[in-house]
Amino acid sequence: MADHKTLVLNEFSRQAETMDSARFFNDADILARIRQAAALTRESRALDVACGPGIVAEALAHEGGEVIACDITPEMLTRASRRFARAGLTNVRCLLGKAEELPFDDGSFDAVINRSALHHFPRPALALSEMARVLRPSGRMVILDVMSSEDTEESALHNALEILRDPSHIRMLAKSELLAHLRSAGLEAHSIVEWTNQRELGEWLKITNAPERAGPLRAIMTALAKAGVCAGINLRLERDTLRFEHHPLLVVAQKQH
Repeated sequence: MADHKTLVLNEFSRQAETMDSARFFNDADILARIRQAAALTRESRALDVACGPGIVAEALAHEGGEVIACDITPEMLTRASRRFARAGLTNVRCLLGKAEELPFDDGSFDAVINRSALHHFPRPALALSEMARVLRPSGRMVILDVMSSEDTEESALHNALEILRDPSHIRMLAKSELLAHLRSAGLEAHSIVEWTNQRELGEWLKITNAPERAGPLRAIMTALAKAGVCAGINLRLERDTLRFEHHPLLVVAQKQH
């Protein structure tokens, strides 16, 4: 997977600044949902896997306890370190590492959190199993990611559009797949919350910091919308603006053994 790792490093190095400041990733309501799901205490030890610029890790660190922010991209960890320093946080630290090979002992954490990253993992089942490995018995795993349609063709088209926007994207899972992977990792989902995010093409593209991709994607998505193809995301033209929907799922799962 060396080629994919290079893609990830290239893409997220260029996205570090835009992701750090993006309204979408700094949404206070979503961060509050994640904090509530993680249910940390002053004694908790938590791991934020694929932490990006540290937005979630910062929110968790304000709850107390120890938080480790882990990511494969050095530029993201640089952004995260600056964020923690600005906030005056001393209970959170950064660590370079990949989700499929976490550098921690079994049962090291009370909570493991992963937001908006599962669709970048070539082997999501392996990543979830590795996250479960470092979780203590009865610990909580919090996963938040956009789900694709359960319809195979709609899912394939949706993911193709995501790859054209960001070539490090692998595949957004359907809800049934994610829950099956969690069960296989020895985790039982006991809370599932779903909602709809309204997205607009320009806002969605801006985060990738790759303006050269805008023209081709706009042409393809406009043609699909005019043809009435929703791509599993309610793709549509409203006047001259391309809009669509993402369907996030926030699941809290508990380690069974």
